[in-house]
Amino acid sequence: MLDLKCLFDSQSEVAPWLLEEKRTPLSDHGEATSPSRTDLQIVNVEKDGSVLFTWKGTKGSTCIGLYDLHKKENKLLYNFDGEVSVMSCSVNMERTLLAVSILQFVGRGLPSEMFRPVARCLALLIEIYPVNHTKVLKAIDPNVKVQFLYQDSNPKLLSESHLLIISEERCIEHVCIKVVIEEGYRVMIKNPDHLIKEIVAEDFLWAQWDAETQKLYYIVKKKSNAVLMYIQFYPERSNKVLISFSLGFLSTVTKLRLVNFGYNHFQEEQESNESLNLQVFTNHAGALSVCYSHPVQDEEEFVYSLILLHDGCRKTFRVSLEKSKCACESELAFINIGEDAKVKPWNHQRCTLSLSDLLLDCDLGKIYKAELNPLSLMLFLRDSKLTCHQLAAMHCAVLHLQDNSEVESQIIHWLCGLSASSCSNLVQEFVLGTLYRKAISETNAIAKLLPYTSLLNWKEEIPGVTCTTEEILQFAGEKKEMMSNAESLKNLESLHNALHANNSLIRIKAKLFSEMKLDARAKRNVVENAKMILSKMNTRSPGEHMIPFSQEEDCQQMVLIGLMSELLKDYLQKCDHSLKEKIIDKIVNNYVVNLLECIWIIVDAIWRNYGLNAHSLCLSNREKVNSAEFVVFHMMTCVLQAVEGLSLPLPPGYHTLHILLGARCLPLHTLLHYIDLGMLHPTEQFVTKLLEEFDNSEINERFKFSIMARIPEIVGQKICCLWDHPVSSSRIARNYVETLLKKLPTQQKSTCFSRREQTPSQTEFLPLAYLARILTELEDQASNPLEKQGNVDVKFVEEAALKQTLILLGLENK
Repeated sequence: MLDLKCLFDSQSEVAPWLLEEKRTPLSDHGEATSPSRTDLQIVNVEKDGSVLFTWKGTKGSTCIGLYDLHKKENKLLYNFDGEVSVMSCSVNMERTLLAVSILQFVGRGLPSEMFRPVARCLALLIEIYPVNHTKVLKAIDPNVKVQFLYQDSNPKLLSESHLLIISEERCIEHVCIKVVIEEGYRVMIKNPDHLIKEIVAEDFLWAQWDAETQKLYYIVKKKSNAVLMYIQFYPERSNKVLISFSLGFLSTVTKLRLVNFGYNHFQEEQESNESLNLQVFTNHAGALSVCYSHPVQDEEEFVYSLILLHDGCRKTFRVSLEKSKCACESELAFINIGEDAKVKPWNHQRCTLSLSDLLLDCDLGKIYKAELNPLSLMLFLRDSKLTCHQLAAMHCAVLHLQDNSEVESQIIHWLCGLSASSCSNLVQEFVLGTLYRKAISETNAIAKLLPYTSLLNWKEEIPGVTCTTEEILQFAGEKKEMMSNAESLKNLESLHNALHANNSLIRIKAKLFSEMKLDARAKRNVVENAKMILSKMNTRSPGEHMIPFSQEEDCQQMVLIGLMSELLKDYLQKCDHSLKEKIIDKIVNNYVVNLLECIWIIVDAIWRNYGLNAHSLCLSNREKVNSAEFVVFHMMTCVLQAVEGLSLPLPPGYHTLHILLGARCLPLHTLLHYIDLGMLHPTEQFVTKLLEEFDNSEINERFKFSIMARIPEIVGQKICCLWDHPVSSSRIARNYVETLLKKLPTQQKSTCFSRREQTPSQTEFLPLAYLARILTELEDQASNPLEKQGNVDVKFVEEAALKQTLILLGLENK
């Protein structure tokens, strides 16, 4: 699933330049020889992409050069007269100073007579613009690493550089180096004998440098516990310890491990249990994770922990190995390659360096950039049998393949062939992953506030892998608040895991609307927000869809859309007080628009894949249903389950199209069962189409009666006049009577009762006659309150009541 794009190869990028410049030893024929991979070695990669390398020069010299990954240019930085073992080197951002640590050997060529082998290792600071003085910064027996800080390019700060000196004496020093410019170009160290030094860390067991963020991570031992600390270096030279956190395991290591401080080709390889095999990973959103490989206790399994500080939890994994493998034979490597993948060619961590999104193979002298292979990822997604593998591949594809319409189409096509039970979770992952990717592409400020996956808790077992999760006490309060905020966005607790059996959807909606408690003004504001969002959606993608969503008024979905935007605004305001109201409004509107568009794209792609046209579907020819309609109905049901399982709104018109397909594909009893479960919703547009297209045959009348008996009261009041049926007439009459009686004054009610008492001898059906008399008087007092319903009067009510009575008594045909 991973393509390693080679950005730098020392043999193709540097070796030809060395030959051209004749900077390598000469052959017996007097020609420059091409350096081998052993002679040409990469020692460091700076934040700006500068690759530092060494090689054996002419006359036994040792040279240090720089390759600019962006300009594709080589440059000689410094030349030692003799053979020198370079352990570490770093160049400042202006490329005027070079820091180098070297090994000294008695009898070997030395940089100068002033450097006597009183110490095994020297840390040097060299002026290289132009080459001039050399300053010894440290002379000790343990190994030393050097690393310049890359901070602000503000011209005011170019008068000084900052260097870290990391020694295996377990001490890290921060050195401030002030420079002066002489003769208009010559950069020299100011007061080289009085450099400002500060110890920033000591007595540590492990340290890691993050060049991208300019952070130093290190671990110290406190009461046998390993405590992680990190320091942020700022442009104004000050630094600050931002975190001190107990990792929760006892430290028994004896040797120091340094991560991402360049590569020492002369470093002795350590046993895996002698030092901490640990690495910190961060991303642009500020998430911080710690990966730790536990010492091998059982040769048949690897044990490693993933500490998610931003989520306040620790996950420990036990991975069973195949019988042919042994845990003690190789070390578990953690490599930051940008995406989740396995790099098979490398079996030893000591040969690789993970630098931001780059991967350095120090033995081969190559630098790679890891990129996902869409074809391989889609093959893995298609061939995987386990749900966990499918969800992982889906998550990876949606988040990291950017806006790849071809991959998007392949995913949707693959989803069409899945069962309903597995499809729903995958659709949820697709929707939330897409929303998260689009949201953070607009602003990183909300990356930690929005859900990036539909799986808050993974409970499915993975063969050969066991996982235990525990909360981190120091972050428990923060985690609970974050989780509470996330749940408030969904509005219903644990809704993303809702099971769509029995009447769960009906209960969800009933609870949602019962908790709204909106007055008329508040509801009007919510609907207005929804209309604005829908207008923006139509403006962004006019005429691009074949499905006619958002062309009808769906009151329920309009309220859900407006309510979601209101809840999301409140949530962001509560979690991030630095965001201004206008920015939050823009973020929320775009988020909801992207949600509706994502669902629209999914359904649109499904219909396109199967060649269906929503405008040509009708109910009168239900017998002419093809297999494509069954598949599309099944997929729309999965999308409905997924979206409502997250308590998210649907585009207005979705329910109409869904039940239209259901009415064509399903037998009547199954259709009614779906409606009773809340899986299908008889909307006003659907019922209107049903009444217009169905004739008055016995089968169609039974079909219409079954649907009309299940429509919401508010829908029935609007469309009952379209159906010439006693049930419809009864509904119209009841509505008419109810409206008139609500206007009946109290005094008039008492007068009517007195009239009833005065005429007990009437021979007509007294209750009906009495009601008819009241209605007649009310009609005389006011205009018809239901003029829109047509010719409705007392006579109509009386006839409808008698007709309904005959039907109930079974005397209709007598």
